[in-house]
Amino acid sequence: METLTFNEIKEAVGGEVILEGTAAVYNSINTDTRKIAAGDVFIALKGENFNGNKFLKQAVESGALLCIVDELLTDTKGINSAGIIKVQDTRKALLDLAGYYRKKLRTKIIGITGSTGKTSTKDLAAAALSKKFKVLKTKGNFNNEVGLPLMVFSLDNSYDIAVLEMGMNNLEEIHRMAQAARPDIALITNVGMTHIGNLGSRENILKAKLEIANFFGKDNTLIVNSDSDLLENLGARPYRVISTSALAEAEYSAHDIKLGDEDVSFRVSERGAEFNSPIRIGVPGRHTVNNALLAIACARLLGMSMEEISEGFGNLEKTAMRLDIIRGEKFIIINDCYNANPDSMKSGIDVLKNLNSKRHVAILGTMGELGNEAWEAHRMVGEYAKKSGTDLLITLGQYNDAFKEGFGDNCFTFDNYDEAIEFAVGYMKKGDAVIVKASRSMKFEGIVEKLKQANHL
Repeated sequence: METLTFNEIKEAVGGEVILEGTAAVYNSINTDTRKIAAGDVFIALKGENFNGNKFLKQAVESGALLCIVDELLTDTKGINSAGIIKVQDTRKALLDLAGYYRKKLRTKIIGITGSTGKTSTKDLAAAALSKKFKVLKTKGNFNNEVGLPLMVFSLDNSYDIAVLEMGMNNLEEIHRMAQAARPDIALITNVGMTHIGNLGSRENILKAKLEIANFFGKDNTLIVNSDSDLLENLGARPYRVISTSALAEAEYSAHDIKLGDEDVSFRVSERGAEFNSPIRIGVPGRHTVNNALLAIACARLLGMSMEEISEGFGNLEKTAMRLDIIRGEKFIIINDCYNANPDSMKSGIDVLKNLNSKRHVAILGTMGELGNEAWEAHRMVGEYAKKSGTDLLITLGQYNDAFKEGFGDNCFTFDNYDEAIEFAVGYMKKGDAVIVKASRSMKFEGIVEKLKQANHL
């Protein structure tokens, strides 16, 4: 992180100076007292089950030299060296300070959003760009209004590019993140049904995703997957729009697509001109082609050759629990239990279907935040699994009956994990393949661990 002075921070967050402290310069921003280091700025956040304002003295004792709070719950006696600024809302202060800090950076920022594929596209874009640039990418789930500003603070001017993921649950969230990060380029993977329970319609989901470009002008570029119906024609915009497609002609299109057990390969055409050498990516699934095209268009916009991009994909570092293919002594496990929605469920089932295995088994759980669409969405996924040739469906969660209605025979529903795991382990034979997928709250990684034990891993 580049240094920030007390006066810069005070200007960025506003508020009332309770104590000025003795430090003039700070080197790191922290929101977790368990990770405070000497010289940090501590920003006290509040959530449903915690209030960081209670830990002001603990932060100072751990070495924080400036604390930003929105409640003063601690006697300040004995706090001599550390400064204290009281603001109206520390979450807003975190974003405001990130926005101020962003202006100090020469780093180009690429923002990524979409209903599915954000993390995979982030990984692909960072890999493609790595051949030519020093790149930082969002780590873990730092893609919300707390995580994103912390990623901005992770930057300094030694980085050429930051690839930052932006998720949301409702309108205005991406707007606030975009205001802080001010991306130069934005990528939208697709517009599906994720969060439709909060937003009411796919049109509102599109509106929320497009907030990533709210601060764009003529020098900015939005890159979209035009195979997603609502992104096919965005009309006139005050910024450049680039389209990509794995199904039709677009500014960047994929041809001669080959789907392997653990990889994809395809040729790329750029505005009608096809490149000779195919691109190969070590991630399975047709959706990988769409995600890679977004990364390719972005890298080309930044002046990279197709040879550099292809070599960059060789540096791909995948995020855990996203279509991880685990080959054991007996059967293949696809660990895709980080999150789930109807589109990603279908993509996972497609990967399962494409595996060269004797039988195909799916262990699926609840998809969250679908509101009134939830029953039909789960039924539709069950139907899709059946039509795709899945031999057996095992489900857990409140929509077991919906899955069963869609899948029909050979759908087995369970109310607890142990019974489901026991059944699955008893069913799996040598040469079979199984996918494990549900929304994050279901914590299906426990099922994966049990399957790995049964698979001698």
